[in-house]
Amino acid sequence: MQHAELPAHEGVSTGVSALDTEGDIEVGVWEHSVGTSTDTEVEEVFVVLSGRGTVTCDQGGQILLEPGTVGMLPMGAKTVWSITEPLRKVWITLS
Repeated sequence: MQHAELPAHEGVSTGVSALDTEGDIEVGVWEHSVGTSTDTEVEEVFVVLSGRGTVTCDQGGQILLEPGTVGMLPMGAKTVWSITEPLRKVWITLS
C-alpha cells in the first residue's frame, strides 16, 4: 500500500485502499505510521489488524488500539491518533 506524508504532521504518513463499495457502504484498509495526527471522521466501524496506539475523540472517550480492537467513530468527530507501533485497520463507512 502506498503511503503519503500528512502535510500538517511532519514525519507521519498514512495509506488507504478502498476494497469494495455496495450502496452507501464502503470497506477498506487504512495504515498509519508511528506518530500523531488529527482527523475529522465519517461514520465508521473498524477492526485493528496490527499495531498499537490510541485514538481520542473530542466528543469524549479514548479507544486503546491493539490487534482485535473493534471501534466506532461518529460522523464529524475530531480525533487525535497517537500511534506507537505502525497501525493497520479494516474500516467500514456508511455515507
